[in-house]
Amino acid sequence: MSDNKPANEQGKPLFYDPTEHRIRSFVTRAGRLSTGQARAIEELAPQFCITYQKTPLDYDQAFGRHAPTIFEIGFGMGETTAKIAAGMPEKNFIGVEVHTPGVGSLLKLIGEQGLTNLRLIQHDAFEVITHMIAPASLAGAHVFFPDPWHKARHNKRRLLQPPFVSLLASRIAPGGYLHCATDWQEYAEQMLEVLSAEPTLTNTADGYAPRPDYRPVTKFENRGLKLGHGVWDLVFRKT
Repeated sequence: MSDNKPANEQGKPLFYDPTEHRIRSFVTRAGRLSTGQARAIEELAPQFCITYQKTPLDYDQAFGRHAPTIFEIGFGMGETTAKIAAGMPEKNFIGVEVHTPGVGSLLKLIGEQGLTNLRLIQHDAFEVITHMIAPASLAGAHVFFPDPWHKARHNKRRLLQPPFVSLLASRIAPGGYLHCATDWQEYAEQMLEVLSAEPTLTNTADGYAPRPDYRPVTKFENRGLKLGHGVWDLVFRKT
């Protein structure tokens, strides 16, 4: 995510949301929409985007069928999400992203690939999980390459903290899974510690997991791997 941070009237960075009394794990940023992204939003958002609401989402109604549902936090520009959804047409996928260009990009991919098993919500994932996702209703959850907030003074802004992991785990049905991935080693170590400490989750590996076949290697990740950079996957099962 971008390091461009919004500021208040005094020019100081504004991370804290006084209405929710919590520190956000993301910063909103303005981004230019391409013509294709804007067209995709105009044409496809009514069908594939779900408006945030403070009531539990009826998955069967949203997708027009009954199927296991996977929830993804922060899909970026959507390439990975589209590939995973295309590879598992028998499952429903709900992707949450706050940035409009990313939403437009994934909608464009949905249109180009004829995907029918994806729905998008443009909103803060914490609020979506709290209000729209019923307890024990998800077959799985994906958190791929969240902002590492690599500066020590910013570590508290990381998404995967114990309270959030506990909340997210409560939405996953027994036997479901939580799959996280990061290319920042120190964050990977924190993820492993936090996930291992959640009593309702069990690690499927001895430490870090091999990358599951369903998670494609992104262009950015592939470049990093060629340069010797590491990528760490964690896959935990809900007990």
